[in-house]
Amino acid sequence: MGYMQEARENHVKKKVEEALRSKMKQKALKECDEYTSKYAQCAAGKTLSIVWQCRKQAKELNDCLHQL
Repeated sequence: MGYMQEARENHVKKKVEEALRSKMKQKALKECDEYTSKYAQCAAGKTLSIVWQCRKQAKELNDCLHQL
């Protein structure tokens, strides 16, 4: 198998992987919508203080997303 053929196959594999990752992300965000909303409500109107004031909501959201 030549270098060009191998490069094309790797490119196709990467595109498929990216598409799958995108679909998985959409599904996870949809299923974790409750936590996303809580985090967004906490973050509204804040800048740097989001880090410590919304830590609980961010952890809950990340935990949900990592499960999916």
